[in-house]
Amino acid sequence: MPFTFASRPISKVAVIGSGQIGPDIALHFAKALQPAGVQVVVIDVSDAALQAGQARTWKKIDKGQETGAFSPDQAAAMKAALSFTSDYGQAAGAELVVEAATEDEGLKGRIFKQLEAIVAPGAILLSNSSHLEPERIFANLGDKSRAAVAHYFFPAERNVVIEIVAGKDTSPAMDRWLRRFYEAIGKVAIPVKSRYGYAADPVFEGVFQAACLCVEEGLGSIKEVDFAAREALGMTVGPFTAMNLTGGNPITEHGLDTMHERFASAAWPTPWFKAPKLLKDKLAAEGAAGKWLVCGRGETAELPLEQKGPVLDALRAAYLGITFGILDSGIITLGDFELCIETALDQIGPCRMANQLGVPQALALVQAYAATHPSMAVPQTLKKLAQMGQPIDVPNLAIEDVAVAGGVVRVVAIRRPKVLNALNAQTYRQIDAELAKAEAEPNVLGLVITGAGSKAFVSGADIGALAKVQTPQDGYDLANLGQSVGRRIELANKPVVAALNGLAFGGGLELAMACRARVAVAGSKALAGLPEVNLGILPGAGGTQRLPRLIGFARAWQLIRTAGTLSSAQALEFGLVRALFPADQLLDAAVALVAEVATGKVELPRLEEGTIAEHAEPTVEIGHRSQAVDAIVCDVMRTGATQGLVAGLQAELEGFKNICSLEDMRIGVQHFVQNGPKTPAPFVHK
Repeated sequence: MPFTFASRPISKVAVIGSGQIGPDIALHFAKALQPAGVQVVVIDVSDAALQAGQARTWKKIDKGQETGAFSPDQAAAMKAALSFTSDYGQAAGAELVVEAATEDEGLKGRIFKQLEAIVAPGAILLSNSSHLEPERIFANLGDKSRAAVAHYFFPAERNVVIEIVAGKDTSPAMDRWLRRFYEAIGKVAIPVKSRYGYAADPVFEGVFQAACLCVEEGLGSIKEVDFAAREALGMTVGPFTAMNLTGGNPITEHGLDTMHERFASAAWPTPWFKAPKLLKDKLAAEGAAGKWLVCGRGETAELPLEQKGPVLDALRAAYLGITFGILDSGIITLGDFELCIETALDQIGPCRMANQLGVPQALALVQAYAATHPSMAVPQTLKKLAQMGQPIDVPNLAIEDVAVAGGVVRVVAIRRPKVLNALNAQTYRQIDAELAKAEAEPNVLGLVITGAGSKAFVSGADIGALAKVQTPQDGYDLANLGQSVGRRIELANKPVVAALNGLAFGGGLELAMACRARVAVAGSKALAGLPEVNLGILPGAGGTQRLPRLIGFARAWQLIRTAGTLSSAQALEFGLVRALFPADQLLDAAVALVAEVATGKVELPRLEEGTIAEHAEPTVEIGHRSQAVDAIVCDVMRTGATQGLVAGLQAELEGFKNICSLEDMRIGVQHFVQNGPKTPAPFVHK
């Protein structure tokens, strides 16, 4: 059977180009789609490139098997799904094609003209360009509505970010399908408007330019500036090292000079971007294969303190000027950009840096740099944010309004991919603000809350916040925030439905249970659970009170005290979720449900808030878990059952506060931070 997503079947993927990145793109498709029997073919006119690409791909699969990332059967299946050929005719039958050839506008155009005559009329055509606008790449294509840029990042099989750049002729339905499809196969899809270089590459190349200028201006050697950049920008490797790893010298020279030409405007007549002399000299002397002299493994190149400061200031100022200048262009939203930079480029995001420095201080740093580098414009976005007099609130939510009869349904996707969408205080407050905003807008019929990606709805509360709890009152305040947002959702005047696209644990399940209804992805072996007692705490955002009312007291009594989990099938059987859907249908089903409730076609009763008539307490073996914590959990659940939801929620807050004075709470949280969830904490039961 083919892989089918939102009614589009994919049985074959063609990747054009077996150079630096094409085989890695193919490897990602093979890993994600081979369980459905999808074939992936890599096509290149060079036999040498095909042989090298296949050898590198096989080596990566073998390495994955050695490390346990792939089972032997999975590794064998991935190799069987992949083929490498010089025959363009092998693209016939492919429903999805990704071109990953050299960054040459004419070459890409010719490739797509050739492909259009081979592939099916409805096949999706994507270019893995890093710079070129889709309008240029697909200029000669007959049907441009099915074409877009899908810009992967190095290494393509592991870097989760992908920029989706729709052209002016790309159909909105195709744009949305692409973003949802890539999310379903494990990528973080970032929508970017069409402009040369898109959003991320001007940062990568612009920072490299700034590093070159530091060297040219005598602030340090290549090795010293490269090493200092790691501290300045929170990079894993410096810009010169990154250029060595990606072989990016020629494309960076071309990219910087082209940006210089195309970005000129009345506001920025001499744009910052321009290939520096250091890079041009390097290419002239050593060609495309030239490598920069950087630190080897374990080597350092610390500058003296009096020299280090100016380098750090220069790099940070240039970085802030570049990034906030990109936000000025309007091609990407602030939240998407911060996520893109921190995840794709693995460095500190511009908003986080500005907050760490102080936003007015960040502005002053850019202004000082611009005074000595006139081609650097001081971004208007940064000026406006500095005037607000408070830290920048970076969205952890992706918002989309889906049109339905009578208005729109607002989809709120929690998006924190590095922590599987775990909830922190900032995310709770943003959800609360979105709910208030939606309630005030007449055209918004209701909301769907879901998680971004395919793995998690919400993996739980952010463990970092728990680790910072110092006093019982800190614990009370932390739980109260989650409870207050949950209560606001529960009492909202518009329907709120949770679409559980992946695991919903801890605070995630508590958030979902506050919604009017829940729908979930089918087939999950571990969909939902409240694992808090494993950490030496109790569910503090309403879990001890809502779970008994949804699945019955006896089942909840067992699950909460033993940190049990429910599969999708069990969640449906017990009444925790209303219905199960395939992953590609889940969001649409949730949107439809909200619309039907809002228009009166379906009635969703609110959660019963009274006492629980049947609250028998079955015998439970809690195993290694804290007896002191368990005693508080039991008291809290009894209070809710005998006195009602409101009293139970207050008892839960007091119980969470009391637990934060226990030694077992410290032991459990610290053990989780150090060892993760796989080994039991050594509780002392006090």
